[in-house]
Amino acid sequence: MKTIRVSVIGFGAVGQGVARVLIDKKDYLEKMGLDFKVVAVADSRTAVIDDNGVDLSSVLVRKQNEGVVGSEKITGLEIIETIDHDLVVETTPTNIVTGGVGLQNMLAAFKHGRDLVTSNKGPLAMKYCELIEAARAGGSHFRFEATVGGAMPVLNLAKDVLAGNTITNVEGIFNGTCNYILTRMTEEHAPYEQMLAEAQELGYAETDPTYDVEGIDTACKLVILANCVFGMNASHEDVTITGITKITPEALLLAQNEGYAIKLIGEVNDSRINVSPKLVPIDHPLAVGGSLNVASVQTDLSGPITVTGRGAGSIETASAILSDMISIYRD
Repeated sequence: MKTIRVSVIGFGAVGQGVARVLIDKKDYLEKMGLDFKVVAVADSRTAVIDDNGVDLSSVLVRKQNEGVVGSEKITGLEIIETIDHDLVVETTPTNIVTGGVGLQNMLAAFKHGRDLVTSNKGPLAMKYCELIEAARAGGSHFRFEATVGGAMPVLNLAKDVLAGNTITNVEGIFNGTCNYILTRMTEEHAPYEQMLAEAQELGYAETDPTYDVEGIDTACKLVILANCVFGMNASHEDVTITGITKITPEALLLAQNEGYAIKLIGEVNDSRINVSPKLVPIDHPLAVGGSLNVASVQTDLSGPITVTGRGAGSIETASAILSDMISIYRD
């Protein structure tokens, strides 16, 4: 049995999802010869540390009932720097302006030679090359599948599964909030504002939906794709962005009558990175509905490979994190 000592830094929806997945998949992991022993968990205010392994079930209950994970006043950064462990699971909130605490956590992990798996796209959208170099210098494994497609595997598909293929283009729907709004506008022939309110009520959209509906979230994911898959050194400033706020029910109906859907499509290749609403034939693989995400990877040997899945959600995102954790240590 290989024991991997883990810290979970950030205990919002995704961090809690990671805890639940590790509990649920304990037997499965042990059959693979892997024991992920969580020795520290931190939220934005408190932490719990146990060298023998944190009781994740108790931490989840306390977080739900009291709003904190523990009683120790130590930051995630201090845990990374001072607690002996192998792997940092970084699930703090995304900040695409400064990189936030996530950027500090990642750089600290690599400085101390710790492996890192993350769902936090902000630092990668800002400082991708710097982070890759820091991980290389620290001898650290660095995986970030969850930053782009949630449960939908895009990066590992392009980099691992399709190894040997030249990727020429990636396009798809990378934001479930926008896809939900456009789908419901089409179904109900309702205005954008009404369907945005519905999406907010159901929890698909934030109170401030700007990052989603203006295409900024999609742009950040495309930047990660551009850098990881195409070897670029891009930032979100390199992306041409048009959101969905100006799309009308009349435009959607006209498209529908002609056999098309309007979708917010992100596209990246070695010459352009673009986010904009586009006409997609209703029988096309990219014309998925609801809050689903979809990505089509164009290759020289295999042709187009299309994957569809949930791009967000606590357990869904945690599934991508777990996949990265296993990929680092299985062999």
